[in-house]
Amino acid sequence: MYVIVGILVGVIITLICILGSYMRQVKDICRQLRFLREHESNMLITKEIKLGNIKELTDLLNEMIKERKEEAAQYVKKERMIADTYTNLSHDIRTPLTSMDGYFQLLETCSSEADRKRYIEIIEERIESLKEMLEELFTYTKLKNETYELKKERQNLTQILKETVFSYYDEWAERGIVPEFDLTDTPVWIMGNGQALRRIIQNIVKNGLDHGNKELKIQLKKKENRAKLVFKNRVEYPDRIDLQRVFERFYKADEARSKNSTGLGLSITKGFVLKMNGEISAQMKGDWFSIHISFPLI
Repeated sequence: MYVIVGILVGVIITLICILGSYMRQVKDICRQLRFLREHESNMLITKEIKLGNIKELTDLLNEMIKERKEEAAQYVKKERMIADTYTNLSHDIRTPLTSMDGYFQLLETCSSEADRKRYIEIIEERIESLKEMLEELFTYTKLKNETYELKKERQNLTQILKETVFSYYDEWAERGIVPEFDLTDTPVWIMGNGQALRRIIQNIVKNGLDHGNKELKIQLKKKENRAKLVFKNRVEYPDRIDLQRVFERFYKADEARSKNSTGLGLSITKGFVLKMNGEISAQMKGDWFSIHISFPLI
């Protein structure tokens, strides 16, 4: 009888000690949580008891703390990106606005009809430039929204490429550019968005016109169940191009020649390519700069 009583007393004392340890651990966890709520810290919840529910509780709390820190870091990153976007855009918009203001003043005091006509044409060109900048900002912001879904349908990439590039025929002829084409004879079918595909091609061609000289090559081939689209142009200053940054927002290899550009063109291009399950990269071989795009074939 005494043995049984002794065993029970021992068990009770042991349970009381364990309960006391649990209570102290819970109290300590609450203290650590209050500290983390009031202070910026990289500290995680520590524990003395490494068994049972206390271990599971602290592990879950630490996972939640890490997720919260990651969300906070992403929020700060997005806030910084938005601030940078508006700062750079304000700088880009200021130039054509200032120019328009000057030409409006000249227009008010001008007596020559020929000069008035020329000033109006310049103002119209500046307005068009502003419209393009705002459209680029709208598109860039839309692509950065994780919930934005691009509607995809069966598209003939060969046809879209031909229609889009040949719309630049007059501009190429004016600049003395004779593009070299190497296109597959058969239609290249992919799942994509027709408007987005045209925008991709337009942005790359415009980039080549801004930074290239009179040599331009465009290729479209089928390889390993993928559509391979390559744009190559010879550049005057290859050392000025940072391949690691060409798809970054606001990156401009030549500020002087990109004064009417937001620097969002290739970033938008990359966003559209990724939305259509494609891949995109940039290469430099000698003085030839190239952009390589591939999409899965259907």
